[in-house]
Amino acid sequence: MSAPRRNPPVADRRPTTRVVHGVTLEDDYHWLKDPNYPDVTDPDILDYLRAENDYFDAEMAPYRTLVETLFEELKSRQPEEDESVPYRRGAYWYRWRFEPGAQYRTWERAPLATPGVWSMILDETSLADGREYFSLGGISVSPNGRFLAWSADTDGSERYRISVTDLEARVDVDEPIPNSLGAPVWSADGKHFYYLQLSDNWRPYQVRLHRLGTPLARDRTIYEEQDESFFVGISDTQSDDWILISTGDHVTSEVRLIPAGDAGAEPRLVAARQAGLEYHLDHRAGRFYVLTNDEHRNFRLAVTPEDHPEPQHWQTLIEGSRTHYLTGMLCLKDVLVVSERVDGLDQIRVIPEPESGLEASYYIEFPEPVHDVGFGTNAEYDQTSLRLVYQSMVTPVTVYDYDLQARRLSTRKVQKIPSGYEPGTYTAERLMVEARDGVHVPVSLVRRVDVTPGPDTPLHLYGYGAYGIRMEPNFSASRLSLLDRGFIYAIAHIRGGDELGYHWYEDGKLDKRTNTFNDFVDVSRFLIEAGYTGAGRITVSGGSAGGELMGAVVNQAGELYGAVAAHVPFMDVLNTMLDPQLPLTPIEWPEWGNPIEDPGAFELIRSYSPYDNLTAREYPPMLVTAGLNDPRVTYWEPAKYVARIRHLKTDNHWLLLKTNMGAGHRGQSGRFDALMEIAEEYAFLLVSLGLEQASN
Repeated sequence: MSAPRRNPPVADRRPTTRVVHGVTLEDDYHWLKDPNYPDVTDPDILDYLRAENDYFDAEMAPYRTLVETLFEELKSRQPEEDESVPYRRGAYWYRWRFEPGAQYRTWERAPLATPGVWSMILDETSLADGREYFSLGGISVSPNGRFLAWSADTDGSERYRISVTDLEARVDVDEPIPNSLGAPVWSADGKHFYYLQLSDNWRPYQVRLHRLGTPLARDRTIYEEQDESFFVGISDTQSDDWILISTGDHVTSEVRLIPAGDAGAEPRLVAARQAGLEYHLDHRAGRFYVLTNDEHRNFRLAVTPEDHPEPQHWQTLIEGSRTHYLTGMLCLKDVLVVSERVDGLDQIRVIPEPESGLEASYYIEFPEPVHDVGFGTNAEYDQTSLRLVYQSMVTPVTVYDYDLQARRLSTRKVQKIPSGYEPGTYTAERLMVEARDGVHVPVSLVRRVDVTPGPDTPLHLYGYGAYGIRMEPNFSASRLSLLDRGFIYAIAHIRGGDELGYHWYEDGKLDKRTNTFNDFVDVSRFLIEAGYTGAGRITVSGGSAGGELMGAVVNQAGELYGAVAAHVPFMDVLNTMLDPQLPLTPIEWPEWGNPIEDPGAFELIRSYSPYDNLTAREYPPMLVTAGLNDPRVTYWEPAKYVARIRHLKTDNHWLLLKTNMGAGHRGQSGRFDALMEIAEEYAFLLVSLGLEQASN
């Protein structure tokens, strides 16, 4: 394990106390939260973060040759020039391209009549020029093909600015719209679009309607959400006939309808919100299809006439099932397509002419039993093929078109790895590991076939476990740099995700939150006891809520781990959930609990919040990252966490904090800049296990 080469920065301890539910909370590092956030201007805070960045650079300096080697490896697996499989939308084909060596995409289109004649419609590279950060929020072309509405974030704050480009005149039109998210949704006439507005607290709370050629001051608010725990979204149906205004938190949803051909019409409510009720709509052939958990937590699929969308008219098409978890749907003109997870494994069901019943439905067959597959870009309602994106732990990302008539998959694109890749060099397996309460937790592993598991074998274990977000058994070209150095790579599909169904999510949240941490630790212990690796030879990583996981498992069983990478980690759970003024706190209460109103939630969160459970002890080598402009996990959470560990730790292991001063939750935005951050993480892991030495 690497030891620090120089003394680290020491953050001032400025004690603060407060009493909540009769408990006195002490926080020596509360001062790291700038009261002017999201504007961080306090010189003491900025000086401390810069000092930590300087320390990171100094500690990593002896390993820069290793970092550069890893970076060149990672970069060599990225094609210098790349492009997407074109998709049809209206009168054009659309695609994106990476020009040779470019960090950002160029978006192009070609008329259906001349499919090889491409013209540029948006150049991310020029838009990002001179900027430390650039992220495209989305693009949306008007139905007549003339106008492109697009949004961009240039500082990582996830406050996007919408611009509109006239693709015929090649000029921007109208005023830019600040403080938005995603891409606008056009009305059928191509003269209006709907867009989201963010509150000062970074909550999408309004849907507004803009008419081209008019001042923003005349834009009409179509819907405003008053509940501060609900976020608003907008979309359209696959048929393009309806605009959907959705609002909700993590477990409750509500949908309103607007005819796409009646810009500015009053939204029609489908089903009033009920705590815990979720439903999602799509439309085909004069009917709405409804995916809902009203009768079964693994969802059922219902159908209802478009003029009677209310719940009393919902007729079940696919019953809810303990083993078949319905995760999504796509309504095409002639078929209904449903994504399912059967015993934790992805399936795609095709239902031709669903109005005639399910007798003719079938599942698409894929080449491997354990895989990840989902819908690709299916932009048209009337299409004869279904685009899918497929991968596994050993199979690179593959774009398929599935011919709905011939019932045959055709390969449109396989992820390019210019440096070379032979799938037969690697082998994957799936384990079911018994946790301490008797529940069996899936684990996906991949390694080189010439790597023999054993007590000295390094193993990297990844996890997330929150919000019902599944960690798929995916492919990673970057991961090869660990596998080719003798690592086993494992993904723990712990409770809190929805890998085995909605109950898997419910069993890792609120009062069952500690199952998530226990599952990860129990998987770690199993991998040691089963002879895959040894104690201290496991490196682990997670980000955001997965970063909270890292903090919790280090507090529970830090001796198991040889190195920990916690990216933008949610470490200060109690203080954040006690602060309703923070951007995400109210919407997060259904996930973690509301410690303001519920003393039981307060005590539970206090019992596992990583920051609140640090003690004087040894900690494994740790790399912690943050983003100064991050609205999701604010920069002070990782900063406070590192500051407190520095004060308490009794070891001489690495503890590094790197803050992106011009970025947010997602780190660097350029495709190669992002690879440099992976190279630094991998170098940290390798050095911490003693597998690499300083080059000077």
